[in-house]
Amino acid sequence: MLYEKDTSATHRNLLELEKLSDAKNSLYCYFDQFISMLDSEIYGVRVRGFRLMCKQAKWDKENKINGSIEKILLSLDDEKPSAVAMFLQSLGHSLLPYKKELGEKIRQVIIFLDCSRFRADTMRPLIKREINKLTKQIDAQ
Repeated sequence: MLYEKDTSATHRNLLELEKLSDAKNSLYCYFDQFISMLDSEIYGVRVRGFRLMCKQAKWDKENKINGSIEKILLSLDDEKPSAVAMFLQSLGHSLLPYKKELGEKIRQVIIFLDCSRFRADTMRPLIKREINKLTKQIDAQ
């Protein structure tokens, strides 16, 4: 279901999988699959893969996230501004609390994120707010 086009059932499934990831490490074995979802042509698949990958940070004793951080951060160059906003939120809510050592790498990418390609009236301010929140979170660590 993670590879379906956006549907309410797929979204409910994502929320259930995120909740499961918060509680136990039963999805960590799918980490490589979540990373491969970042290459999908389908926007919803990229978002679901990113969110689930970030949720595995709590369980990442093998440092797979650390080894994949460059690819992960390339996702911030997504063509869809709503995806970029969700990626920034996931980094702050799910990844950074467990991967503080990646804060500076994340900062180096987000401070140079080109927001001018997004609509000035809606998405650009949202993405800038998410960047500011994430930067403050990194500074507080």
